[in-house]
Amino acid sequence: MSGIADIKGTYVLDESHSQVGFVARHAMVTKVRGTFNEVSGTATVDGANPSESSLSVTVQAASVDTRNAGRDAHLRSADFFDAEQYPEITFAGTGFEVAGDEVTVTGDLTIKGVTHQVAIPFEFLGAATDPLGNQRIGFEGSVVVNRKDWNLNWNAALETGGVLVSEKVTLEFEVSAIKQA
Repeated sequence: MSGIADIKGTYVLDESHSQVGFVARHAMVTKVRGTFNEVSGTATVDGANPSESSLSVTVQAASVDTRNAGRDAHLRSADFFDAEQYPEITFAGTGFEVAGDEVTVTGDLTIKGVTHQVAIPFEFLGAATDPLGNQRIGFEGSVVVNRKDWNLNWNAALETGGVLVSEKVTLEFEVSAIKQA
């Protein structure tokens, strides 16, 4: 298996083998998980010279899927993602720090027209040639953010105290990318 330093080239996110999702505490007692079914992205990777790397990811906000149609419609509404006015969630990687098999990608996350910098630690899962001859790389990572930083403010108070939806949300990434050049 190659290490990060051996990876170089332009890669495109393989949407059918990748997942961008989130986990939020619900009603203070359980967690709700969701994914976005429409995600695209391109990365120019130079593992030996990480400062020469770049990353661009676009998520279609309306593709949110929590396996509950009513909740998904609420998430698409102006209370949360406002997918009609802000159809895309974007991430532009601006900094890359490599330490062993881990890379921290710092970048600008834009949701509902609001941009904040986040640093996402990723574990490099490896590089391989698949049965179709595609050169693939894999990464997984997660980061906790406060949804209110992006004006995702809706909530409801519970009779027993607390709120329906936690402010802290874990963003989760499982990425498979195919080399293009």
